[in-house]
Amino acid sequence: MTLKKTMIATAAAFLAAAALPVHAQSLDEMRQELKKLREEVEQLKKEKAAAAAAPAASAVDTTGWGDRIEALEIKQKDAVVLGDIGGGGGFRLPGSQTSVRFYGYVEGDVIHDFRGTAQPDLFTYLPTQPLNNTDPTHGQTKLTASTSRFGFESSTPTAYGPFTTKLEGDFYSFGDDNGRNRLRLRHAYGEYDGFLIGQTWGTFMDVDDLPETVDFNGPIGSPFVRKTMIRYTYKDPTLANFTVALEDDGQTGARLPDLVGKVDKSFDWGAVNVRWMTHEKRDASTGIHKRGYGWGFGGSLKATDKDLLMMQFARVDGDFDNQYGSNGYIENSPDPATIPSTGFAFDRNYGLIVGWTHTQNENWRGTVAYGMNRSVASDEFKLLVGSIDGMNNKTLEQLHLNVIYTPIKNVDLGAEYIYGRRITYDDQLGTMSRFSLMGRYTF
Repeated sequence: MTLKKTMIATAAAFLAAAALPVHAQSLDEMRQELKKLREEVEQLKKEKAAAAAAPAASAVDTTGWGDRIEALEIKQKDAVVLGDIGGGGGFRLPGSQTSVRFYGYVEGDVIHDFRGTAQPDLFTYLPTQPLNNTDPTHGQTKLTASTSRFGFESSTPTAYGPFTTKLEGDFYSFGDDNGRNRLRLRHAYGEYDGFLIGQTWGTFMDVDDLPETVDFNGPIGSPFVRKTMIRYTYKDPTLANFTVALEDDGQTGARLPDLVGKVDKSFDWGAVNVRWMTHEKRDASTGIHKRGYGWGFGGSLKATDKDLLMMQFARVDGDFDNQYGSNGYIENSPDPATIPSTGFAFDRNYGLIVGWTHTQNENWRGTVAYGMNRSVASDEFKLLVGSIDGMNNKTLEQLHLNVIYTPIKNVDLGAEYIYGRRITYDDQLGTMSRFSLMGRYTF
């Protein structure tokens, strides 16, 4: 067979192979095909150079093979990138460009209270430790696996970027014993071109600057809530990320959703953010309503390659969803003759969290975290809240000390000591002292 016929036959074979669906080939197969084609081209060039009368003729590619190989390389890149989900571990749905990933972890916790308790919750949410050292639950020990979770993510490429979805749940339901070990929705949303619709962490939260704790809920004093929302984020790489959201208020009778905004920026040395929000509380039966506001800021500092410092602060009026540990609001006065208002009395709440994480190596890390919540309320609110069980805290504080050991990949073993206290409006004191163990396998 002459050189010309050989080249035509080889080109025809290549074009036929390139016409096959790209997704039907594995990455290794495409690499092998590309390698084989390169070898054939190099051999053809050598044969042509040896037969040519002019030695310089071989320096010019008149066959078009270079363009075809470049086209194959582009197809190979597309086959790897388009539809592949970030984070690894995903796979392509057959016959589509959509990739999916399953993830989650299996976790078990052991909780022992030396003094006080966080009932009705297993963890440290809304501390209600007994006052004046009355401690009917002294020495209580609990074991649970209800914080185990699973999730599903998808990603589909489009002309304007990927369209992604997320669905995540666990088995941790706040409340009494009958409410635990039930499936609970954590995240459920779709995201495209800066828009997010569905349920996820509240925009007023500073998720990035929450210290790592063994306790499932972490330190008191931060916005900590998942909400259903419509959110848009504009990302300017040279300036900052700008976010605005309309979020479900979580209160029956509300006419308007919460309006929340945030600006955040990451640097090589850490990150900073500022946040603000406004919400409305309304009595559905009377129509009486009141508007509250909140603002906050936070950030992190990479002090060394092993040490990370975190801090966040927030002030919120009358909204316990957007301030972890807040008293919230009191609706309607029970005695208008004594307290003239018949609307809402808001708790003005200040929250602070500071944390330091030290990573010794890939196996050992530890965190010290302090959280504080301080209520500065009106006289009306103090009178109202003093008569309601479990909603009369003036000050809440928690200190977390933990160490986490990773013996093998994806396995974490943690131990943590927590000390907490609360002071009520009538200056009663309650304390808690707790030790927790955690074992978790992430998949």
